[in-house]
Amino acid sequence: MKGRQRASERAAVPERAVRNRRTRRERSRQQAGGCGKKRLGRAVRGLLGMLAGFSALIISWTASYFILRVLFEKFGSPSSAYVSQLLGMLLGFLILFSIGGLISLITYGKQNKFYTPILNAVRRISKGDFTAQVEDVERYGRMGELVEGINEMASELSRMETMRQDFISNVSHEIQSPLTSIRGFARALRREDLSRETREHYLDIIETESARLSGLSDSLLKLSVLESGSFPLEAKPYRLDKQLRNILLACEPQWMGKGIEVEAELAEITVTGAADLLSQVWNNLLHNSIKFTPPGGKLMITARLIGTEAEVVVSDTGAGISREDLPRIFERFYKADKARGAGAGGSGLGLSLVKKIVDLHLGAVRAESRLGEGTEIIVTLPLSMKEERKRE
Repeated sequence: MKGRQRASERAAVPERAVRNRRTRRERSRQQAGGCGKKRLGRAVRGLLGMLAGFSALIISWTASYFILRVLFEKFGSPSSAYVSQLLGMLLGFLILFSIGGLISLITYGKQNKFYTPILNAVRRISKGDFTAQVEDVERYGRMGELVEGINEMASELSRMETMRQDFISNVSHEIQSPLTSIRGFARALRREDLSRETREHYLDIIETESARLSGLSDSLLKLSVLESGSFPLEAKPYRLDKQLRNILLACEPQWMGKGIEVEAELAEITVTGAADLLSQVWNNLLHNSIKFTPPGGKLMITARLIGTEAEVVVSDTGAGISREDLPRIFERFYKADKARGAGAGGSGLGLSLVKKIVDLHLGAVRAESRLGEGTEIIVTLPLSMKEERKRE
């Protein structure tokens, strides 16, 4: 049964890849069709503008000719043909500029109405109001792309501001919780009537909460460095299967202590990456699986080659994650209530670090889970980052 299931999984991988390629092609065709229509519209508008300018030039020159003809008949023409032509050109340009000025005066109010919503939106954004949007984008014609860009910028700034506020709120909460415990148990230790066992218990809690604060600080620092792009990514070829086996053995006291059955199927794989960073990925995933798998449960880790990529799957028979929580588990500080008990600890930054490190290696990470059945985290990494960059 396991062999058939694995064979079907291998067959499903190329099918998913084919479907993804088809979707990307359809999107490319739609975008190409939209770009073609826009180019055609620009070409038509440009042609009409040239015709309008040419018509204005003809009208001004014709008017100049007839005006000078009337004036010459009444007052006499100049003795030189050169002077006549020069007067005609000057009068023609004067009429042309007069027509342009008249059109500008007539359309000045409309231009104000045209640009006012854009200027108002930009002013509101500059003052920190990221809810500003320019309505009716279609009426701006050639400037439609600029207006869409302003709307997208406002939406992105609004999303970032929400993330910033959530981040501050979450950090404050995560720091306040262990500090409250430490302060409370530190006060309790002042009591002289405490037994030795109780005193040791309180000290263990203080030590645990201090370690939690230290881990939170360390994770925040790592995320900040990785997101700033200042971390030197020293990618070198190394054996991924050996790394996974060593980390699994290092975690042996934890899964043995809970009586968890562990299975490993590790194909011989060499990848190019930062071994220390990827070690953090596997440690986080394995610790999560051990933490949320009940005693007597099962944990499985597999590593296999799929074309030019390595796929690592960490699965367990833990509590599982609800469908509503699943899309958000890689967000900072997000904790799925059903998957993480209040006493399970953790800062909610582990999976955020996993995603960031995998992204830096041009890979992908996703999760599949059902409540009461367990969770499966799938990480795919390119064997060579250079080849992946060339394909992009």
